[in-house]
Amino acid sequence: MELKFFLCGDIMTGRGIDQALPFPSDPIIYEPYMTDARDYIYLAQNKNGLFKTPVPFHYIWGDALKLLELYNPDFRIINLETSVTDSREYWAGKGINYKMNPENITALTCAGINYCALANNHTIDWGYKGLRDTIRTLENADIQHSGAGVNIEEATKPATLIKDNARVLVFSLGTESSGIPSSWEADINRPGVKMLHELNLEDAHSFGKWINMYRKPDDIVILSIHWGANWVFKIPSSHIQFAHTLVDNGYVDIIHGHSSHHMLSMEIYKEKPVLYGCGDFINDYEGIDTQQIFRDDISMMFFITMNTKNKKLKNVTLVPLIKYQFSLRKPSEEDIKRMESDLNQMGVQFNNRVKKDPNGTFLLQW
Repeated sequence: MELKFFLCGDIMTGRGIDQALPFPSDPIIYEPYMTDARDYIYLAQNKNGLFKTPVPFHYIWGDALKLLELYNPDFRIINLETSVTDSREYWAGKGINYKMNPENITALTCAGINYCALANNHTIDWGYKGLRDTIRTLENADIQHSGAGVNIEEATKPATLIKDNARVLVFSLGTESSGIPSSWEADINRPGVKMLHELNLEDAHSFGKWINMYRKPDDIVILSIHWGANWVFKIPSSHIQFAHTLVDNGYVDIIHGHSSHHMLSMEIYKEKPVLYGCGDFINDYEGIDTQQIFRDDISMMFFITMNTKNKKLKNVTLVPLIKYQFSLRKPSEEDIKRMESDLNQMGVQFNNRVKKDPNGTFLLQW
């Protein structure tokens, strides 16, 4: 039997995206240079032209919805980097606070999302009420989650995804290097997220023991991890060592890394896919031009097929899209050629490359 997974980077449906949806939140935000979330719509429109708001829920996914239908993955896994709440108790001093109105949850369900990782640096942007609201809204929408909870026990538990006789466990954790405040760490009597403070061998084995408390021999295990800085090209050696240790000891089968706003290299290590940085998939950065060198306007869909019997990788297909007017569009031929070159350049480090097909998608070769 085979299982096909859709994975992508950060889904940031707060702030400007939330304001463009049918049920916008109170637009007041508490950033150093912006106090009204609607201004992010205006920035995008100034760059790429006017688009009418409110937009329908499916609009923000654009061409990605047809591609999801085409590839028909068994599970759709994202990192939700937004608090889903009507809370007005923002986390003072943090600087950036994302939230989406719970009434806009259809923006996730319309794409058939099965699972959201919550161990990231925006889950508690609107306080513990915001965290509780997020969890309740996801559960009411039948979307599984892990990585955050009302205490450390809840934050530690994996999500369990099941198809036929196959079971998939999805763990979520974050690191301070991704911008998660240390005060957000869940404890026995404190809500929060599941965190690791170091990515060393000891922590890798400690995490592995945690996994083994839940896993059964035939389970496929996915680690969704929020790590590293937003704007980087080089993958820290600690990330590579941590990933290799988890694979070497049979703890995980897929590593779903995110935090960087743009895509980083991926590695196939001992027939296990390691995505070091998936990049942002949906965000409201369209009118912000301070980091053009990183091409954060590119969104990448990852379709990963695993054999459930031997838990080895069968194939990886990468499908690029471009963020345009708060929607995901098919890239131009020029952009596709550049992406092919960039992907192959990134792949040199891990001895892989991509082969482009006539539809402008990429098949990973290793």
